[in-house]
Amino acid sequence: MPGSATRRLSGMFNRISNEITEEKDRLTALDGAIGDADHGITMSLGFMAVTSELARIDLDHTLPSAVFRIAASAFLNAVGASTGPLYATAFLRAAQALEKDERLSLADQAAVVEAMTAGIQQRGKGQLGDKTMLDAWIPAADAAMGARARDAGASEMWSSIVEAAETGANATRSMVAARGRAARLGERSLGHMDPGAASAVIILRAMMKTFASENSREQVFPS
Repeated sequence: MPGSATRRLSGMFNRISNEITEEKDRLTALDGAIGDADHGITMSLGFMAVTSELARIDLDHTLPSAVFRIAASAFLNAVGASTGPLYATAFLRAAQALEKDERLSLADQAAVVEAMTAGIQQRGKGQLGDKTMLDAWIPAADAAMGARARDAGASEMWSSIVEAAETGANATRSMVAARGRAARLGERSLGHMDPGAASAVIILRAMMKTFASENSREQVFPS
């Protein structure tokens, strides 16, 4: 039965929801500077909806890929803004990545980060440097791929993923927005961190706290 891996994913989404809610006001303030000041609210609502749906299922008889599919549906139903379809697509791509191996191994975890990034990029058509959440997600995915290439352990892999995302998010302060509401501001968007990139860091950090735990720290990629 898939119980252990599924419970880890459920715990991951609970942690993401809690940490997004804790940072809701900061995310809303960031969005208020260059957007419509609702990013913190919508992200909090989206992940609360996910955890609510996951609380209803039998975790011992649910595959990890199904958890991501449930998350996609719940998030999309709760968040009608552009963020909804982006993360719904990310979760669907993660589900597809896990269908090949439901163990949630270190390689699976890296594949999830890469798949989520690909889903967001596919749906949003954005690129690195557009001042969007992809400025955190793309470096994170690159770090995951790099960790796979050098057979890094769990702690090293997740630390590199979060560090790359943080660096990318901070870099958005010096970017002119090319997409979304912020693009209307042109040069006036300079000096402000993109709220989507900021929330991506929160998500990835929560994932790190879930997976780079004491029990998983010795995991390595298969040779």
